[in-house]
Amino acid sequence: MQDEESLIRRAQQRDQVALTQLYEENFDKIYRYIVLKIGDRTEAEDMTQQVFLNALKSISSYKFKGMPFSSWLYRIAHNQIVDYFRKKSRRATVPLDESIAAGKDDPEQVAETKLEMEELAQAAKKLTAAQQEVISLRFTGDMSVAEVARVMGRSVGAVKALQHSAVVALRRVLSAGAVS
Repeated sequence: MQDEESLIRRAQQRDQVALTQLYEENFDKIYRYIVLKIGDRTEAEDMTQQVFLNALKSISSYKFKGMPFSSWLYRIAHNQIVDYFRKKSRRATVPLDESIAAGKDDPEQVAETKLEMEELAQAAKKLTAAQQEVISLRFTGDMSVAEVARVMGRSVGAVKALQHSAVVALRRVLSAGAVS
């Protein structure tokens, strides 16, 4: 944590090396979190970039409170996702099928993976909002139970219980084939 704190202090002074390191260490997990929530890779890339732009704009006001820097980024990402769905509900859109442009990948493997991801995404929609958030933060965000508890403002025990019930519910939905 001490190393991260000094890295953040350097980033607050606009040290390009520190800013780049924070970006590289956190981009993938923030991207995975967003893409799982919205289901659109291209839009998730744009939103992830926006998360880091917003973080850069307000990094000088960031206060180190013993939590990982990524917790702050997840909060910014969460707000971006809320805004995204708020705007999306106001306009109709037709998503482009990304697998068409999948160049080098084996088309059969791409289709199979896409079906599995769609099935999982549909199953996840049957979870409560809190269960979805725990699953997103734990598995796509690669956060510890303690980190998730801090981000969600819940106890470690509550997060463990939510995760357990979410995994059981996902298993039940997927095994029943009732995803639709």
